[in-house]
Formats: sequence, C-alpha cells, structure tokens
Amino acid sequence: MKFNRLSDLIAQHQLQGKRVFIRADLNVPQDAAGNITEDTRVRASVPAIRQALDAGAAVMVTSHLGRPTEGEFKPEDSLAPIAKRLAELLGQPVELRQNWVDSGVDGVEVAPGQVVLLENCRVNKGEKKNSDELAQKIAKLCDIYVNDAFGTAHRAEATTHGVAKFAAVACAGPLLAAELDALGKALNQPARPLVAIVAGSKVSSKLTILKALADKVDNLIVGGGIANTFLLASGLKIGKSLAEPDLVDEAKAIIEMMAKRGASVPIPVDVVCAKEFSPTAAATIKKVSDVEDDDLILDIGPQTAATLAAQIAQAGTVVWNGPVGVFEFDQFGAGTQTLALAIAGSKAFSIAGGGDTLAAIAKYQITDKIGYISTGGGAFLEFLEGKTLPAVEILLQRAG
Repeated sequence: MKFNRLSDLIAQHQLQGKRVFIRADLNVPQDAAGNITEDTRVRASVPAIRQALDAGAAVMVTSHLGRPTEGEFKPEDSLAPIAKRLAELLGQPVELRQNWVDSGVDGVEVAPGQVVLLENCRVNKGEKKNSDELAQKIAKLCDIYVNDAFGTAHRAEATTHGVAKFAAVACAGPLLAAELDALGKALNQPARPLVAIVAGSKVSSKLTILKALADKVDNLIVGGGIANTFLLASGLKIGKSLAEPDLVDEAKAIIEMMAKRGASVPIPVDVVCAKEFSPTAAATIKKVSDVEDDDLILDIGPQTAATLAAQIAQAGTVVWNGPVGVFEFDQFGAGTQTLALAIAGSKAFSIAGGGDTLAAIAKYQITDKIGYISTGGGAFLEFLEGKTLPAVEILLQRAG
C-alpha cells in the first residue's frame, strides 16, 4: 500500500514552521466523574504529536469522545480530561480550544513547538455526514493533515476522510501506518501456513469475515458460539449451547470451501461444559459425542486445545480475533490460555485485534509476545473482511 507517511515528510524537513492537524483516536473509557479509566489510546497518540513538535511544527490535535449530539456541546463530551493527560505525557502544556472550526482569518492560534487540543470533533455539525463544507473549513486551518486514528478508519467522516480530500498535504501518522503495514503483511503477503482464529458469540456478526478468510487461510480456527454452529454443521449435538441453527448451511459452505483448497476448519473433539452460565458453574470436560441436552459448551477441551496449539506452532502467520471460550471465568479459560501461549511461543508473525482479544492478551500477560496488537475494533474486523476503509482509501488516492 502506497500512502504518504508523516515520517517521510519529517525526513524531508517539510514540517518546520508548518501548521499540522492530527486526527487522533482519543476515545477513552471514563468513570461517572469523567476520569479516564484506561489511557492506552492517549499514550498511543503521543508519538505522532511528539514527532511533529520535534520537527518544528505548530500542532493541532482533535478526536471524538463518546457519542455527542452534533451542534450541542455538553460538559460530559469535553476532551478536558484528555488535555490534562496529554500534557502529562508530553511534558508540556496542552491548551483545550472550543469553537475551533470558525476561528477567524488566521485560524487556530498555535505557534511552532506548541500543541493545542481541539474540542470533540463530533460536536461539529456535519462531522458524521462527512460534510464537504465542514471538511474544507478544517482543511484551511492546516498545511498538513495527519490521520493517526485507525480505530475510526472504517468511517467516512469530516475529520477522517473529508479533510484528507481538501488539505494541501494528507498523510498517515505512525500508528495508522503501523496498523496498515501489519495488516498488509498478515493478509496480503503472509508467511505460510496462515492460521486465523475467529471466535465470538455469533456467526452472523462475523460471517463475512469467515467467508473472506476461508478464501485465504490454511487453517480457520473457530471458537465460542461460532464453533457451536460449526459443530451443528458437522452433525454434532451441542445441548443448550449458544448457536445460530439458521446459519448451519453457511457454516457447511465455509467448511466445503476450505476443503476444496486443501485447507481446514478444525472441529473440536472435546469441550468443557456446564449446566449453567455463571462464574461458579462446575466445569466438566467431555468428548463432543457425549454432550447432553442440558449442557452448555463454554470452552474447547484440552485435547482440542493441544491440537490447535500444535497447528499454531507450525504457522508462519497468525491472525487472532476473539477468545475461544468464556475466559472471564477461569474454569472456562484454559482453551483461550493454551492458544494464547501457543501464539506467544510461536515464531509466526501474529496480529491480534478486538476488545475481548486484547483483554485475553492482558490476562495471560503476553502483550510483548504478539507481533502486532491492533488498536481498531470495527476497523480491524472490516480490514479482515477485505473491505476498503474510507479513511485509508483517501490517503491512497492522495499518495505521491
């Protein structure tokens, strides 16, 4: 993928004295009092800002936060807590600016070496609809537009797509560039065998991803409720487990599509069951053929986990989206833990994404053993589906 990169512009000394507008993803979780409860996204945004400042630019940063109503600013929608945290991380003041779109003839007041945070961009009328009028106004505020928000790359909005059309120069920041490089490496030129783990409660929410990957991967490991639907498709009983019987034919088609290519969807041979879904439920390991009518399948069994771990050990590339069991309850977490540790110990290039997957990576303390951890939930999934992400597409058009 060919697109302009912030690092290239810096290497060409193009930022000195320039006004740089960075669209970051600072949409962090907060408690009732507005305090940031998890600041990964804020920390991830720092390299782009620091690089632009060090290159002598006057830096403006904006992001969305939550789901504000356009045109109606409320105190709870404010980026004020983020300005405070950014100032701590950067070691310099970060002033928060309101009503920045119509900031007059000279635009937002910011000097080289200074950074200002522009209030929640989704409060601006026309942001969600990708209004050309709004995008043109924002483009006039800067010399260089930087998109460093992979988490919103699947949405065409004024600050993620429109500005990139009209800005004098449009480029990808280090976070977005790293995401695209890692995803491209995993899906476009993968080292083989390519193993994908796609797990979750519903086949329907990940059906397009399963179909897209069925065309590319050597092993498609399914887990969670998705695996139960594939068990049904293989003629096995699943008791009262979560599944989507109306998608059994789709699951069969995916199994057949893989088989024609000499690839496989490994079906569990043993599972971990319970009679109820609760943190205190007793876990029982069973062969799949022994699942009873009142059983809930809540994890893959140890024999299945060992077989899949062996496949992962032989992989050249692993793409991971979703835990294979209810790992939040320890008695149903062994399958996810076994696969997580197999990925961590594998020589394969691994890329992982999705909220539950990141929680599992944190729980089993393997963050530094994953090749690349994607910051984008929806964007990561849409890339896996083979969809073109609007914010990326416009940067590809502006390359050169």
